Amino acid sequence: MRNIALKLSYDGSRYHGWQRQKNAATVQETLENALSEVLKSNTKVLGCGRTDAGVHARVYCANFRTEGKIPADRLPFALNALLPDDISVSAAAEVEEDFHAVFSSVRKEYTYYVHNGRFKDPFYRNRAYFYPERLDLGALREAAAAFVGTHDFSAVRSVGTNVKTTVRTVYAFEALEEGDLLALRISANGFLYNMARAMAGTVLYAAIGKIKPEEIASILGSGDRRLAGPTVPPHGLYMTGIWYGGESRAAALFNNRQ
Repeated sequence: MRNIALKLSYDGSRYHGWQRQKNAATVQETLENALSEVLKSNTKVLGCGRTDAGVHARVYCANFRTEGKIPADRLPFALNALLPDDISVSAAAEVEEDFHAVFSSVRKEYTYYVHNGRFKDPFYRNRAYFYPERLDLGALREAAAAFVGTHDFSAVRSVGTNVKTTVRTVYAFEALEEGDLLALRISANGFLYNMARAMAGTVLYAAIGKIKPEEIASILGSGDRRLAGPTVPPHGLYMTGIWYGGESRAAALFNNRQ
């Protein structure tokens, strides 16, 4: 039995998230249907994260097991011929037997895009969060820096999935300007449910004076979700990176940012 990892990207606008659901279009179901047709057998995939409805992925990993003989490097061509235009597989590789898209990862990155202009832009519809209020980027960056490190992130998560611990390590939280587009880039060893969107909402609140940057530490220490900023809408969120450890074949496939 071969274990194959796929590198893909998708526009999540018309999907009800990654995970297969009853009576709703999802990325997982769409990919599984294409794989099953290519491999001529019912094929299930494991995704590296449960992105919500409307969330996008520039980089995403999924793996599956098969007895099929199609060379891995031919799979992207075969799958893309069947997949809709809003999902694309860019690479595939046969990986180690014990590789798991979720549990083998050592770091993930999400980027939240904010359109901080005077007027809405139709080309950012479903792609970035329109936020016309004037932002103090100094305060925003100071607040973002306070999230870096190992903390209990209960104050910036939504209840919805069971986890053994709410402690995570955030390696970086950057705010990058691209014209009137603001990219809030967060990398961590893992993310709680809605953590990235709540962190983005909290630093935006700091940028408009509703939260002081120096209050972030006490907000995290409280574990009280009511003290942090809002969970911003899903359409501004993109999964933009995932890393795997060691010298694995998946590391070679994903760890060099394209």
